Formats: sequence, C-alpha cells, structure tokens
Amino acid sequence: MESSQVTPRALGGIRVLDVTQVMAGPFCAMQLCDMGADVIKVEPPGGDSSRRMKGAVGDDSPGFNAVNRGKRGIVLDLRTVAGQGVFRRLAAGSDIVIENYRPGVMRRLGLDYDTLSAGHPALVYASISGYGQTGPSASKGGFDLVAQGVSGLMSITGEPGGPPVKVGVPLTDLGAGLFALAAILGALHYRTQTGRGQHIDTSLVDAGVALSVWEATAYFSGDGVPEPMGSAHRLIAPYQAIRCADGFITVAAANDRLFERLCAVLGHPEWASDARFRDNTARVRDRAALIQLIEAETLPRSREEMLAWLDANDIPCGPINTYDHVFADAQVKARHMVVETDHPTLGPMQTLGSPMKMSATPVVVGRRAPLLGEHSREILREAGYADDEIASIVGATSRRHEAVTDRQPPKPD
Repeated sequence: MESSQVTPRALGGIRVLDVTQVMAGPFCAMQLCDMGADVIKVEPPGGDSSRRMKGAVGDDSPGFNAVNRGKRGIVLDLRTVAGQGVFRRLAAGSDIVIENYRPGVMRRLGLDYDTLSAGHPALVYASISGYGQTGPSASKGGFDLVAQGVSGLMSITGEPGGPPVKVGVPLTDLGAGLFALAAILGALHYRTQTGRGQHIDTSLVDAGVALSVWEATAYFSGDGVPEPMGSAHRLIAPYQAIRCADGFITVAAANDRLFERLCAVLGHPEWASDARFRDNTARVRDRAALIQLIEAETLPRSREEMLAWLDANDIPCGPINTYDHVFADAQVKARHMVVETDHPTLGPMQTLGSPMKMSATPVVVGRRAPLLGEHSREILREAGYADDEIASIVGATSRRHEAVTDRQPPKPD
C-alpha cells in the first residue's frame, strides 16, 4: 500500500480571524490563506460590501472572490452581545486577528487588542485603517483614492502640466495590506521567541508615503517639490516609454554600461561621450534632448522591430501590454498567474494566481471565496457551541441579513 504524503504549508496550523472588508484587509488575509493559514472571514449580516460590486449575482461578486479565495465564512452581528461573545471565543482560538474598522470602533465593541490580549497574550492583532490609530486624522474613514491624494501619489502621477491622476491600481490599499502582511509574519516570528503577540498598526496614507521612495529622496535632497513626469524616472535616464512608428515601448538603459550599448545599437556611439549624456546625472538633467535624439531613431521603426533589435542586444525593454495581451503572454501563463475555479453562483471563473513561488511549501490558490455565512455552523461547532446554540446564532444573523436586504434600494434596470 502506497503511503500518501501531504504537502506542507508555510502557515499550516495558523488560524486567522479576518474581520475586514473590501480590499486592504481581505487582500492581506488572503495572502496568509494562500500560504496555508485557516482564515475565517467574519462578515456582518449584510455581508462584505464588495459582494455587491459590479457583476454581483445575489450575495456574490467577482470582486469579492478576487480577494477572499480559500477562506471560510461566518456571519456575525458584532453590534449585539451575542455576536461579540462568539467573536471573543473565536479570537481566543486564533493566532491572528485582522480588522479594518475606523480606530475606536473595535474598542467600543470590546473587541480591541487590549481587551482580547488580556486573556490571550500570544495574539497577533493587526489594524488597517485610512490614517492609522494615532494622529489628528485617525478618526477619518479611509479610501484608496483619498489616500493617494493625501500621500502625494496623485501629485506625481500623469503627464507634466496635466490634471491629477490616480495610480491605476489601488496602490495604498494593496500597499497597506502588504505592509500588514510583512508585520504579521514578523510578529509571528517574535512570538516563537517570546510567546507574546503584539498590536500592528498600518494605514493607507502611511503606505502611500512609504512607497514614495524616489520622490522623498528627491525632495529630501533639495530638488524641490516632485511633479508628474509621465513615464520617466525621477533619478535615472533613459528609463521611460519611447515612441515607435505604431506606438510605445519601454526602454530601461538604467546605467552607463547599458546606455553605451543603447547608443551603439542606435548607431550613435558618440552620444556616450557627449557632455550632455556622459553620466546619469547629466542624462537626467538633459533628458528632453536625449529622448528627442533616441526617438528620432525609433520613430521610423515599428514596436516589434525595435523590441527584437533591443532584445538581441540585451538592452532591457518591453511592450506596453493591455490586459488582453497580459493574460495571453507566455511568461504570465508559465508562471501560473491565472487560475480557474468553479463558483456555485457565478459559474466558471478566472482569477489571479499568486506571485509567491515557494519550493518547499507551495501556495494554494484554486479555491473559491465562501458564500455568505457558508461555514457558520461548521465554525461554531468547532468552537464548542451546541446544536441549539448554533441554531439560535445562525437564525438571528439570518433574520438580520433579511432586514438589511429589505432596506437596500432597488437596483436600477
């Protein structure tokens, strides 16, 4: 008889209580889930608001599934004494709690770090908010668009002289989630040494500021207030989108060696010794003149021709893909960055794979997100509730869900 071997998971045996909604918190918790943690998604009776995003069918949407795959789901009304009691019992059996309410809300509910850790000192508790748990703006709600503006990201995105533009992806949401993830993993390691957990505090605005590495460097160095630069790099040239006969490509000649090679490929080795371009500082200063010269050589040629030419000479370059080309790209496919799953409401679905490739403890990403309250009975039973108690808890949250649904305005035709 052959012995079966279970593939180990990096976070196997770790339980996470995820009481977050929309993007930053769910995205953070999903990474833990991908690495093998048992993530319990705690939703209010009306469900995570992302369940009603574009494409929703009933209580399910592609957007919700995109950041909640693999989790188990329970519905709790944390505004009730009963719901708070269940949450405390679940937290007592968990390693990690992640929440993204406004600062002060969990304290008013009696579900904050200080309260829960008093009887569970090993608890790692992560709070993700718009502005952080401290400071004069702490009580404000947080949205990625607003945080991109406050953190300066919108002031340096777009073309020079153009209107403010947000980064195309929700960068402060995703950044706050990833910073929380890093802190959680660090806190788990600290716990193995000391037996004690800790409170983690990350925010969307902090993330936006922290990701402004080159802009802060330029400002701190006395280069003035950073402004939009289109696709160009603030500290390196040439490193930007370059025009060809049929559109743009990217060229990243990011050091002197690569720049000399680019000059030779374009038929102008003399550029490398030109006083305007002989080192990176000079190239950044005279970027406009440099790009004009480069595009005089690239504009007569197609993108395909230029990319083949540059690739053949080992000069970093690439196409500017739209997403139909991204998901058809052979490299993206080879890296399993698109996975397929079946959903009982939404049907066959495609979703993003994981960028974390782990040789000994591979991530698992093919599981769908939970239906609203799908695992409530299972989770309550594991927590030690009797059948009659489970029926009472589930019945109360179901009635609350129906009341919330009844109050929602009708959808437009």
